[in-house]
Order: sequence, then structure tokens, then C-alpha cells
Amino acid sequence: MLAVPVRAARSAVATTKRTAEHEPIARVLPMLTVPHLDREFDYLVTPEQSDDAQPGVRVRVRFHGRLVDAFVLERRSETDHEGKLGWLDRVISAEPVLTPDIRRLADAVAARYAGTRADVLRLAIPPRHAKVERETPTAPTITELDRLPAPDPAGWAEYGRGTQFLTALAEGRAARAVWQALPGEQWTERIAEAAAATLSGGRSALVIVPDQRDIDAVHAAAVAHCGADGVVALSAGLGPAARYRRWLTVLRGTARLVIGTRSAVFAPLANLGLVMVWDDGDDTLAEPRAPYPHTREVAMLRAHQLRCAAVIGGYARTAEAQALVRSGWAHDLVAARPVVRARAPRVVALDDGGFEQERDPAARTARLPSLALRAARSALQADAPVLVQVPRRGYVPSLACAKCRTVARCRHCTGPLSLTGSQAESGGVAVCRWCGRADTALRCARCGSDSVRAVVVGARRTAEELGRAFPGTSVITSSGESMVSDIAGGAALVVATPGAEPAAPHGYGAALLLDSWALLGRQDLRAAEDTLRRWLAASALVRPRVDGGVVAVVAEAAIPTVQALIRWDPVGHADSELAGRAEVALPPCVHLAALDGTTEAVAALLAAAGLPELGEATADILGPVDLPPGVRRPAGIEPGVEVIRMLVRVDRDDGLALAAALRRASGVLSARREHPPVRVQIDPLHIG
Repeated sequence: MLAVPVRAARSAVATTKRTAEHEPIARVLPMLTVPHLDREFDYLVTPEQSDDAQPGVRVRVRFHGRLVDAFVLERRSETDHEGKLGWLDRVISAEPVLTPDIRRLADAVAARYAGTRADVLRLAIPPRHAKVERETPTAPTITELDRLPAPDPAGWAEYGRGTQFLTALAEGRAARAVWQALPGEQWTERIAEAAAATLSGGRSALVIVPDQRDIDAVHAAAVAHCGADGVVALSAGLGPAARYRRWLTVLRGTARLVIGTRSAVFAPLANLGLVMVWDDGDDTLAEPRAPYPHTREVAMLRAHQLRCAAVIGGYARTAEAQALVRSGWAHDLVAARPVVRARAPRVVALDDGGFEQERDPAARTARLPSLALRAARSALQADAPVLVQVPRRGYVPSLACAKCRTVARCRHCTGPLSLTGSQAESGGVAVCRWCGRADTALRCARCGSDSVRAVVVGARRTAEELGRAFPGTSVITSSGESMVSDIAGGAALVVATPGAEPAAPHGYGAALLLDSWALLGRQDLRAAEDTLRRWLAASALVRPRVDGGVVAVVAEAAIPTVQALIRWDPVGHADSELAGRAEVALPPCVHLAALDGTTEAVAALLAAAGLPELGEATADILGPVDLPPGVRRPAGIEPGVEVIRMLVRVDRDDGLALAAALRRASGVLSARREHPPVRVQIDPLHIG
């Protein structure tokens, strides 16, 4: 600690300033960016500052000649440092924004992800807005939530032990579940009912969803069940003033139900009874800022610390969620198979029935085979909308026959062919994106032509193709750039990218899932899991099979992910995925750290961490490998300098020890200043 004994401090500064009579030492955490200074420092407090300089408030301190912001962690009567203390420069605000619960959570997140507490607190506590702080009422008001009745359990009764789960929430028990939402489920209603049950027992609830559209939907359902008072929506899209105003209502106890995106997982709710995370496989729930925590993991840490209820819900299931069930930390909240079959649409794939290829010889290579066109035509004739999901926004480069425009596919695995990099520039041979085989004698499977051309396939191109296939039918496009929230009833073709599918008032009559290769063919640990998640989200918007709902997936029926969709079995798929990762020692069955930086810096970090030795355990060092596609370079490294990624793998039980070793080593390198910083990510979504 940079501090001085109180007696010495008082004598040294007696002629200029007086220290506070009671607990004259403030132990603070400066908001610094370097790992080796992630520790507390002691400062002297004047009598004028004493009343306001309480634990949790923001202060300004002088550190190495410059003023920096800090949080007061505690007030003390003595210090254990053998030097001269500085003085608090000023108390920025008397608002105790860092609560004991959030401080404890920030400590745990920093330890779990080998990060600094300052970085975690930047995620947890929004910047101050002085005017808003003065205007917002300081005392909580009596709201409708204080007399909220228990919700109707009928919606949850369709799930095994669903009614008992609601009862447990109302009684304040720490029930933990992984909830598999039924096809076509009004999931926002179920979430609002779970929150209402928690509030009826006198406790608060926290709901985390991927994006603003989900916030709006859950907020509307929550207001209908709980009333508008005490329900707050938090998201990064709010302006600084609006966000801080809402955050203060949570801190001061007026709000008891918070709905928000990933940073809202740190909302300072008192007496927390329930944490819910919807669709934990969505990439947006992985924090892109250091120390890169995943919202699901932070939520589970918080539930564990506070011994409160927790729910992870979605149409799909991640391997991480399944691991929680396997470990016994959470139980399954699923419906019986007859209920699932009754609620799900009929799902057909390319070769379902065994004679599809005979009836449609081009089905394997056509992007819109007759299987898909028939499903769409039947729905449109029934005056029902048709959803067409394409995997990427905009356009995706591919190869096709120059004569008949049939998409070129690998003769070995039916994967897409393309010319990339130097091959594209020199007009070289086509290479399969799936198996990597080259096709030196490419001919069109439909017309026999050996001439190919580059084509583009995507939402806009798909809309054009469908417009020609169904003249006179309204075509609507929805993507991240221009998202449509809902559509009117009646016949229409809706072309959407994953996550941008509009809601239809009575469900879609059919859904076409195109370009499966673009999802399944990715070189990514989570390719199959993410593909099924996107397919299930779209298929859940389709009417049940008894009402004629059909989902046509343009993919081979034998692929396990396609089979999981046909059977509507995300739990079985997650279980298989978890078993597969256990065989090859990949997360969540192990902990994996990705170290990104220059060759010299990464080597120095490994040496400082003492790896591969890790106490009584041994870590596996893998690599170097290239950064995964789309992953940005670490900050602080000059353009043109080579960046590598090394992977460090340890057993599941050694995750905290690995994080501690890397955290300590990052501090050593930071203090030496001999190398550019190394980015450390624990269990990143994309490994490389």
C-alpha cells in the first residue's frame, strides 16, 4: 500500500491540513488501466470530506502527479504503509455507487477472467451525470410491486416441475434451472411471470436479453404483469443522462425489476431473488471489452454469491448451459415430448422421404430447390406469410455456373466452392470451403458447362430471386441494417437474417432455411451449436404442424444438427456437443486461455506465469495459431507487426489457478514495460 502511519501523517502535515477525527484513512481503488497497479492505496481525509467520503463513493486522488478517479473501498483508523500519505483531492459525489454486492461480484469476475477490478467496474457502473444525480429522488417510493399477487401458473404448467418452480421463486428459494422454451412459446410472458412470482415474495429480479428489441418485448410483458412502477429497462443505447437516471432508480431502491442487455447484469439491485438470461448463445452477450466476461458466467457468479434463483432460457441450448445441468448446479425445465411435438412445426430436409432426389435431381445443388418452393407456395396459397432465413447480411461471395447460374458445389462433400485470396486474383482452381479439396475439372452438375462465374448470395439477392419465383407477392427484407419488428397478417415473403426475423400475428405458415453451408461450414468451435440456435429461433415463429406449419431446411437430413432440428431436440444436441468437446478437451469441459500479442510478448507472459507448471497441475500450451476470422488485433500493437495467438488449456478445476497466474504475469509485464501488452481472454467464444 502507498500509505503512511496515521500518527506520522498527522505530524507531517499538521501545519497545513487536519485529518478527520474518526477513521482518517480512506482506502481507495484508483481507476487505472495498467495491471500492475490493480491494488488499493491509502489517502488522508480532511474533516470537511469525512461525512461524504464513505465506502462506495467516487473520489479524485492525485496519483504520480496526475488526478485520477477512484472508488472508496473502506475507511480505516490506521494504515500499514511506511511512507507519507497523500490527501484525497475531493469527493466527486456522496452517492455510494459501488455497493458491497457489486464490489464482491467485480472481485470475482476479475479473478475468473484474469482481469483488473478497474476494468470490471467500468463495465458495471455508468459514468456520472451530475445534473441527473441532483434531480433523481433519493428515497424509494411505494410501487405496485409492493402488493403484487402471484402470477397465473398455467403457462409454466406445460413444463415438468414448472409450477413448482414458480412456487419456489415466490417463496424466495434458490431454484436454478435451464429452461427449454417450447416452439411458438410466448417467452416474454413466461419471463414476466417468473419475475412477478419473485416480486410477489418481496425480492427483486434481473432479466438479461441480447438486444434492444428483446428489451422492448420483455418490458411490455413485464409492465402488463407488474405495472409500470418499479420496472426499469437498461441498455447501452440510452443516452448518458437517461441511462444514469434509470441506473440511479435501481441503486436507490425504487426499481425492483431490471431488464437489460449484458452490462445490466451488474445492476445494483438490493435483495436480489432471481437472475434470468435469455438466449445465452447469442454473441452479443460476450463482452468485447476487457476482461471479456460472458454475461451468462457473470449471472451465475452473482446467483452463487447471493444464493438466489437463476434461469438460463432459450429455444436452443449451449454446451455451457448443459454442463450446468450435468453438474447438478441447475435442473432441467423442459416439456414432455408429446407437448413438444404438438407445438412444433413439421421440419423437412433435402432428402426426407428417400425419393426427393429422384423427383428433383437438382435439389442437392439448387439454392431454392422445389422442396423449399413447394413449402412456400402452399403457405402463400393459404394466405400465410413465409419466412426465409439467410445466414448473412448483405452479400456472400460464391461460385456458380456461368450458363445456368447453379451454385457450384464440391463433388466430395457438396460444400460450396470459391476462389479466395491469390487464387481469386490469378483465376486459379476452385476450392471447397468445407473439406478444402480443389476441383481442377469443375463442371456444372445441371447443364455440364465448365464455365463458372463469381456470384453473390444474400438477403437482397434472395429477395430478388423470390420475387421472380412468386410474382405479385409482397417481399419484405429485414436485417441488422434495417430491422422490421413485426408484419401484418396475410401472404408475404419475409427475407431476414438471423436475429432480425419479424414477428407475425398468427405465426408463419412456412420457413425456408437457406445456405446452411454458410453456417455449418464455418471453422468454429460453436458452428453447429450456433446454427441450430439460429434455425430454432426462426422455426419457433412458424405455426404448429397441426395448423400446417412447415420448415424446409436446405441441408442434408443426415447431418446431426439437421436431425436435431427435425426432432426438435436441442437438449440432445447440447448433450452430444458437450460429449464431443470432452473428447477433444475443449470448453466448457476444460478452461482455455487465449493469449494474443507479439511472439516475444506472449513468450514473456508465459515465462512470467511459470507455465506450463501450475501448482500441482500442468497446463497444455497450444499454438501458435492465427487469430480467428473477424477477431480484432490487440490494442497497442503497431500495424504490420505480426500477432500470434497461444492457447493455454487446463482442467476444469484449475481455471481459477490459471487466471491467477496470468493475472499476476500481466502485472509483471506491465511493470517492466518491455513488450506491448498481451490480450488475455479466458474461455473466448472464438478460439482459432
